[in-house]
Amino acid sequence: MQPSKDISRLIEIMAALRHPETGCPWDIVQSFETIKPYTIEEAYEVSDAIERGDMDDLCDELGDLLLQVVFHARMAEEAGEFSFGDVVNAITAKMIRRHPHVFARSAADTPDAVKRQWDEIKQAEKRERAERRSRRGITEDVNSGFLGSVQRSFPALTEALKLQERAAKVGFDWSAPEPILDKIEEEIGELRAALREDDQAKVSDELGDLIFAVVNIGRHVKADPEQALRGTNTKFRRRFSHIEHVLAAEGETLEDATLERMEEIWQAAKAIERAIVVG
Repeated sequence: MQPSKDISRLIEIMAALRHPETGCPWDIVQSFETIKPYTIEEAYEVSDAIERGDMDDLCDELGDLLLQVVFHARMAEEAGEFSFGDVVNAITAKMIRRHPHVFARSAADTPDAVKRQWDEIKQAEKRERAERRSRRGITEDVNSGFLGSVQRSFPALTEALKLQERAAKVGFDWSAPEPILDKIEEEIGELRAALREDDQAKVSDELGDLIFAVVNIGRHVKADPEQALRGTNTKFRRRFSHIEHVLAAEGETLEDATLERMEEIWQAAKAIERAIVVG
């Protein structure tokens, strides 16, 4: 088996890995549920490579993500549901159908017109999907209702943002950022109360309310909460790494250092960053 730029080779490799007699023991026992976390992880690693501007890593991570698609398609084919070819056919048909202004005759010649056309086509697809599900005996529609188009599979921050954006389309929204800040302070107070009661379930509930409100303020000030948090994560990594390096230079370890000493170095790292920005 040799590497190739032809997608069929990757499909062949996955089929070989899943062969019940000669395949890989680990790959053979996997299922959609066990592979799902890896699929999500690979998507995040693609995002990370993009943020770092590392094209070598991006090429590699896109391959890992493609492997996940091939893996899921192979398991579906084994179950008699669909194949990789069906996946490709479905997405190509969808893109052609949703872009009649490119692949057919259409009067949509502005971004707004294209958006309206896209929404109309999606509604038609939703009706067709409901009919297909009905023929398969699936009566429950998790996508019903006005918020049904917001996928529950999104990361929680993204789902919260999408839910708020969707609700705002019908006027269920704050008119300005200031009331949201008041709401955040209210949620903090309720979290404090839950902590005093030592009720873990209530603490979790109030924490969720607080995070939801923080996502809302991010939306109103046009700061994507996911990206904002990722920026903070990067900053935390950088400053904590500074603590680690300073301690190492002094012959100390993270485990041996006191919280006060680590906080001192942390503040020094902040001062250095601010000086660089000002400079």
